[in-house]
Amino acid sequence: MGDTHTMRVGRRTVEIHRPDKVLFPADGEGGGKEYTKGDLVAYHRAVAPFMLPHLRGRPLMLERHPDGLDGPMFMQKNTPEHYPEWIERVEVPKEGGTVVHPVCDDAATLVYLADQACLTLHRWLSRTGDVDRPDRLVLDLDPAVDDFAQVREAARDVRELLDELKLPSVPMTTGSRGVHVVVPLNGHDDFDTVRGFAREIAEELVRAHPERLTVEPRKKDRGDRLYLDIQRNAYAQTAVAPYTVRARPGAPVATPLTWDQLDDPAVDARRWTLADAVDQARTDPWAGAMRRGRALGPARRRLAARRG
Repeated sequence: MGDTHTMRVGRRTVEIHRPDKVLFPADGEGGGKEYTKGDLVAYHRAVAPFMLPHLRGRPLMLERHPDGLDGPMFMQKNTPEHYPEWIERVEVPKEGGTVVHPVCDDAATLVYLADQACLTLHRWLSRTGDVDRPDRLVLDLDPAVDDFAQVREAARDVRELLDELKLPSVPMTTGSRGVHVVVPLNGHDDFDTVRGFAREIAEELVRAHPERLTVEPRKKDRGDRLYLDIQRNAYAQTAVAPYTVRARPGAPVATPLTWDQLDDPAVDARRWTLADAVDQARTDPWAGAMRRGRALGPARRRLAARRG
């Protein structure tokens, strides 16, 4: 492979620069394989049919590593002027001005972002049509140490409570240490309302399991308890997108899975990588669970009744 070649992706032609550039060096101690920019491009192209439904219409923040894991990293919100005109953009308000975020609506954009060494895509929980009203709620289960048994137990607690509130939920490994539990919403409530409800859920779980769970934001005050992080549920905050690669040795992937799979002792937060995440995606682990968002009102009333 030369320094640059072109690739036809749908109706677009995308230039791939230095595809042999190593983004993920081999990790001898951890057993992580070496992966190049060409490998990331191929992964984005293959995973596009499964990943795009979770990206379309959502502002993105891009985590870029131009020289791979061993080089500097920066987070990019504004869309550079040199990005192709066919990449969708959305201008959203921020304090003192606006930001023009990229939006990934097609496979060509996904491939272009791989060429830009965007290793991890962080998505908003709302869509461009109404950026103030999220259609996802995310509880981020963040263990004090790299202990997936602790995460698995906490995820079961979360699911049990959400089931009681008659809210559907699905799990996703983060590709790091934890799990995101995702709830589809109907997009009728604003971020403050959704985050307030997420906080109520987290506090109810801590009340039931104070020895294992915490909502304490300061690490020094958590001890060895798992942190129930609700901060993704705020305006202009983001969560790692399903099927995005994480900037860690071995190229682990944030991967949707079933609740039954989460019970498998062989599964942990880095179970799937750039090499096999597409195989998992083809099993359709969420099986349409995201298609019908729920209203928060009935669930809030059930939670209030539960608390007495």
